[in-house]
Amino acid sequence: MKLHVGCAMWTHAAWQGSLLPHPLPPRERLRAYASWCNAVEGNTTFYATPSAATAASWAEQTAPDFRFLLKLPKQITHERRLADTDGLLRSFLDVVEPLGPRVHALWVQLPASFGPSDLGTLAAFLHRVPRGLRCTVEVRHPAFFEDPRWERRLEGVLNDVGAEWTSFDTTDLFAAPPSSAAELEAWQKKPRLPRRSRALTEHPVVRYIGRDQLGREQLGRDGAQPTAAGWRHWTGTVADWLREGRSPTVFLHTPDNEQALSLARRFHDGVSSLVPGLEPLPEPVPTGPPTLF
Repeated sequence: MKLHVGCAMWTHAAWQGSLLPHPLPPRERLRAYASWCNAVEGNTTFYATPSAATAASWAEQTAPDFRFLLKLPKQITHERRLADTDGLLRSFLDVVEPLGPRVHALWVQLPASFGPSDLGTLAAFLHRVPRGLRCTVEVRHPAFFEDPRWERRLEGVLNDVGAEWTSFDTTDLFAAPPSSAAELEAWQKKPRLPRRSRALTEHPVVRYIGRDQLGREQLGRDGAQPTAAGWRHWTGTVADWLREGRSPTVFLHTPDNEQALSLARRFHDGVSSLVPGLEPLPEPVPTGPPTLF
């Protein structure tokens, strides 16, 4: 059994020199990250489509079973709201084709205004995605979480094409008032929606947002860092999915993401303690040259 874990990015200034080697040329940064985690969110593709050469360099730096969750460009999801997007989608897929099987899923993140009245548009779009490409859909409209009727309707649309419903969990982020500037910004930008942990397919996707690393006076009663204390629901859920034969992918976030790389591995360790025989993660590359002592 194999669990894929990752972060929202593969390069972060806070990781350089402490968790990842520094300096690193751009074409080596993903390779270093992939020694820590075996999946990554492709957030950058929302803002700008990479060149085919860039996508090929990503493939060269990762193993074939490394997972990219590629966010569809904003022109498709937010500007055109999935309507009249065949040309844009085809162009995007042509560019990322060098990634091959590393494209674990196309991440269809929809704006909060995309609600029940738009389900027909979503269904039509998903049916136009080329066969063989997996989709995972992230919705933020409250009706899909608060009204069982619309929840069932959305599940039906996704089940028709074998698409997953991305679990985006911010409940622990909002469990206590913000304690840092980054947490305050996350409070202002992230959706506050109920936790949803129902998998529709063999490939569930979880995006968990915890808290920043706090001082000891703000740790949990058992001394656990708040993010690690808050994800206990998910270690159990993911362990159950693995026992059922599913292949989950879990992404760990914090508002400043300074500890996200280490937290992703710590989450994997937590699931490993519940699922004997889980394949280990790679051994991280050293941050500096080897020493004699």
